[in-house]
Amino acid sequence: FRLMRDMRRPKDLDAVTIRPRLGGRRVPLIILRPKKLPAPGPGLLWIHGGGYFLGMKEMVYSSVAAELVRTYGITVISPGYRLALHKPYPAALEDCYRALIFMRDNAAALNIAPDKLMAGGVSAGGGLCAALCMLARDRGEVNISFQMPLYPMLDNFDTASSRDNHGKVWNTRRNHFGWRVYLRRDAKKAVSPYASPARQTDYSGLPPCYTFVGDGEPFYCETLEYVDNLRKAGISADADVYHTDVHAFDLMRKDEEPALEAKRVFSERFGKAAGLSRDCTADSDASSTPVQ
Repeated sequence: FRLMRDMRRPKDLDAVTIRPRLGGRRVPLIILRPKKLPAPGPGLLWIHGGGYFLGMKEMVYSSVAAELVRTYGITVISPGYRLALHKPYPAALEDCYRALIFMRDNAAALNIAPDKLMAGGVSAGGGLCAALCMLARDRGEVNISFQMPLYPMLDNFDTASSRDNHGKVWNTRRNHFGWRVYLRRDAKKAVSPYASPARQTDYSGLPPCYTFVGDGEPFYCETLEYVDNLRKAGISADADVYHTDVHAFDLMRKDEEPALEAKRVFSERFGKAAGLSRDCTADSDASSTPVQ
């Protein structure tokens, strides 16, 4: 996948990889933040995509999350969660939850405001983001203030847009394979919403949401249905739709107009949700405290 090509560590940002022991196992994390820290602000857990069976934490370097670090001076954490080829559900979700708890417990050292823990991700990472919000709500140990699951992989059942889809980047065949690897024998069953967030029936108490999706890609229907269900539960939720059939078009066609517009609006919506303005990276007394 071309999404995995540009994973060079950015020279203009502070990027550190750590492997803390979380919940009895070591979870590799990339901490991405500006070299000069502003006052404590939002912390964003950014979850990479890859159909639940591909991808790596270094994909954060070329993501929209890295641009948020540059624009707003936030701290982003990218977890290297276990992939489904080796460990099916719930391994990836539990790793992401452990990373979220790590953010909460180390907020001061990470220059994160404890009331501004946010989550986001793309594709399968967006699906994990949605599932993580549900899990965090139900366990009651940590509060996610805002969610950004972009074109998320939410539904293990076919929808009108994922059925008979022949896209080059992601399509029906690859989607079926991803769910089979992730859920194994349960791929076509009515599983827990933690496994397939589209199975959720109670959307109350979930965080406000912003997302975007292409109108011709496989996850178009499930993205809009997720937003609609949040709204019906009284949750602030918005989705922007762009005219493209390319899955992950913000990465695969990053210099074309739909991608440029999507990334611009995404950044603005994040800033509004976080209560930040652009270029708010003025120096403070904060230092890059090592996190063990």
